[in-house]
Amino acid sequence: MDSLDTTPISLDVRLEFSRAAVEVIARRIGVRLLHIKGETLDGALRPGKRSGTDVDVLADPSRMSELHAQMLQNGWSVYSSFLDGSPFGHAQTYHHPEWGYLDLHRRFPGIGIPDQEAFEVLWPDHGTYSAAGVECSISSVDAQAVLFVLNAARDLDALAAEARALWAGQSDDERVRRSRLVRRLRAEVAFAAALGDLERYRRRREYLLWKTVSQGGSRTDEWWGRIKAAPTVGAALRTAARAPRVNRAALAHELGREPRARDVMLAFLRRIGTALRESLGLRGGS
Repeated sequence: MDSLDTTPISLDVRLEFSRAAVEVIARRIGVRLLHIKGETLDGALRPGKRSGTDVDVLADPSRMSELHAQMLQNGWSVYSSFLDGSPFGHAQTYHHPEWGYLDLHRRFPGIGIPDQEAFEVLWPDHGTYSAAGVECSISSVDAQAVLFVLNAARDLDALAAEARALWAGQSDDERVRRSRLVRRLRAEVAFAAALGDLERYRRRREYLLWKTVSQGGSRTDEWWGRIKAAPTVGAALRTAARAPRVNRAALAHELGREPRARDVMLAFLRRIGTALRESLGLRGGS
């Protein structure tokens, strides 16, 4: 008997269903989601926008644990945790065998006010986007513009020109409204990093972190930046304590299997060696 021909699901279709799937899960338990980036971005902000390779959602931080539990019950698994994914601990990545990857955000990098407060600032005036027939909430166009520029601070090679063109090409009224939102979110340092004006904020505690993230630097620089950017002494101490720890999730992805004790020890020694070389100003691996 001849096998049936099958057509692979295109990435765009997969992303739409992924977006719809997480929206349905969140709606069932009454969790607010803002769908961000990718196809949800207003066409006036980025006419040549690309859909990306995964879905990004910003969830009500107070309901994150409930949403996480429901996602696990509906076939999603954690690919990398909040602490493993980035210097900002902003998103947890999930994978679904049919729908692919999804980044669940509890905060957006560059925003300086507390996570819950930031979500409540971004939630009003939200619009809608239809994904596979499911209505999803998206942030206002002004908020989208601000988040797009903030995102460019971490991806200058790909987005810097677009972010600067967007900011230069807006109307005076848009500039006033969006600048006010940047200040309200206390996002001035990251915003300046994206627009090439970071040196204005040399005295801010976030300066070194955003200089390293936006312009490049060693892992040691990044960790010093993270420690200095911490809002409290306690947070700084917790960040410092995590610095030498091995990212087990990243190591597992690198090895293609769960790391053994010897793998973790070797990775730990490499991290220490790298930090010493960088501290001494010598060349070495990252």
